[in-house]
Amino acid sequence: MKKRIVYLIALLVVSGGLLVSAALAQTPSPASGPGEAIHSKTLWEQIKEGGWVMFPIALCSIATLYLIGDGILRTGPNRVTPPAHEESIKALFRQGDYVGAYNYCKENPSPLTNVLRVGIGLLGEGKEIVEDGIVGELAKENSGMQTYISYLSVIGVCAPMIGLLGTVTGMIKAFAKLGASGIGDPSGLSAAIGEVLVATASGLIIAIPAFGAFYFLRNRAAASIHRIRDIVNSLFRKMPYETLAGIQLGDDELYAAIPNWMVHPHGSGKTGKIITAAEQQPK
Repeated sequence: MKKRIVYLIALLVVSGGLLVSAALAQTPSPASGPGEAIHSKTLWEQIKEGGWVMFPIALCSIATLYLIGDGILRTGPNRVTPPAHEESIKALFRQGDYVGAYNYCKENPSPLTNVLRVGIGLLGEGKEIVEDGIVGELAKENSGMQTYISYLSVIGVCAPMIGLLGTVTGMIKAFAKLGASGIGDPSGLSAAIGEVLVATASGLIIAIPAFGAFYFLRNRAAASIHRIRDIVNSLFRKMPYETLAGIQLGDDELYAAIPNWMVHPHGSGKTGKIITAAEQQPK
């Protein structure tokens, strides 16, 4: 189902671009005489007239299709909050099996289980620490979804500028040719101007769907984060933090230890005199 959605979006974007390009390609080239037949340019001829900027614009179009497909997969509800993960975690919470819930989250990674794993692992540290850890993990998951989506906005800004650059360089060449040969044939100048505007039109064709997909996917990612937050709030409501105080539920290694200057020199486990930083300085 996911692949079908991606292929459908890609097909719509490509089809829209081809339709607009085909419409541009139907623009007849100026005839040199009233009796000459009007020649309709093909799509490939229209693309070649855009010049060298059509290569970076083509790369932008490929990147746009990839980012749209990737964004749809990343922000999909079945990937962010899989129903199977949600139901399994709720069942373990009802049984009070927080160790089993932690292990399940670790073995079945997803944005939902990643956030829950951090929260469950901090249950022994108190409510405030748990909430801070959940907020931090939510921000991390949101950043992971938004990173690639933001590139669509970059493409939406850069593609028209690339096309405009091609138009400007083409205009410079057209007027340089006009200065060398004179204005004996105005139709030649108008044809050259029409050709260089193809680059700008192509950049806009890429920018419009890129911007539309950017705002759509950004809102979709925000809705997914809100969905995770709602599930987490429902699971941690009425959590018995007092009963779980001091318990280490996760298997993450703890690095904090008693300062070495407080340990008894003979290793008896008793603490000795607290040594200040000034006393540690060599004399």
